[in-house]
Amino acid sequence: MNVRYIVELSDEEREQLVAVDADSTAGPQQRRRAQILLPCDRGIPDMVIAETLPCGTSTIYRTKKRRVEEGIDAALSEQPREGGQRKLTGTEEATLVALCCAAPPEGCRRWTLQLLADHVVRLVDHDSLSTETIRRRLAENALKPWRRKMWCIPAVDAEFVMRMEDVLDLYAERPSDTRPVVSFDETPIQLIGETRVPVPAAPGRLRRLDYEYCRNGTANLVVFVDAHRPWRHVKVTEHRTALDFAECMRDLVDVHFPRADVIRVVMDNLSTHRAKNLYDAFPAAEARRILRRLEFHFTPKHASWLNMVDIEISVLSRQCLDRRIPDMTMLIREVAAWQRRRDATGARITWMFNVDGARRKLGRSYPAPGDSGGNAIAA
Repeated sequence: MNVRYIVELSDEEREQLVAVDADSTAGPQQRRRAQILLPCDRGIPDMVIAETLPCGTSTIYRTKKRRVEEGIDAALSEQPREGGQRKLTGTEEATLVALCCAAPPEGCRRWTLQLLADHVVRLVDHDSLSTETIRRRLAENALKPWRRKMWCIPAVDAEFVMRMEDVLDLYAERPSDTRPVVSFDETPIQLIGETRVPVPAAPGRLRRLDYEYCRNGTANLVVFVDAHRPWRHVKVTEHRTALDFAECMRDLVDVHFPRADVIRVVMDNLSTHRAKNLYDAFPAAEARRILRRLEFHFTPKHASWLNMVDIEISVLSRQCLDRRIPDMTMLIREVAAWQRRRDATGARITWMFNVDGARRKLGRSYPAPGDSGGNAIAA
């Protein structure tokens, strides 16, 4: 037998419902219940309310029942729901997790939701599993089999620590006119031209590029950055050879820092970054003259993040190079304009990581005295 519930609101309850109905931040279900109770208080029939809102008469009945039996706050709030029974038990979910962390079957590059569902069904007592069930269980375990991450894992031995702390000490020094610290590296770039003239942008229309392009070869960018001052230099070369490296070192000594006594150069372990290459490029007396004013400091292997110039190269790529540049002439012009603008703004890299920070963060991976094996750490 159905019970007829009559809603009679007090002035305070009526004001509360009006405020909930006008509150745009309230939940849609909460506002709907307020919109049900207000006309019920005025004696409007349930069928009329159901057609007006719209909602079902059963919803109106339940809302009125909760108002009469439990009060206005209970009528506006959401009751906890039991929900459906989980499709996978704890053991079956563990099977899914183990399968997801294993290698995919032969002929498959990675696990997909459907592939996981098909394989789990073969291993557990279920006729079928939906991809949504698989997705929810993976989300609860923070698993994304379609994603992967790549990084270098260097061996943190005494050589690694020595080179790292050597470079960090250089960065922590005060600026010196006679002993500057310069970070050096190179990066390749493809010269890419258009096969069709791009359509310029217009109001309501993006600039349009044809998906076809033509390759016009490659170039090399040699980048210097002063570790303590807002100075950088980018040189465009056709190749990245030992002779190009030697020419860049001579420019560093004779053109960029002619008054410096010694220039400390931080660089990575590329095969062309060797002092002997100057003897291949110049007569012995000239090579010796240049090397007397250079002091090379190498970053640890698989730790190029310690080379400050890599940050500058990233800025150069984002601000200038991330587009189609067809030839060397345009590349030289654009890079020079970028360099002038960045120097004019006084932009520089503020390096925060120091030796004390390295010992705090990586101290557990430092080699112990007498330990010649070293440990592995993710860079």
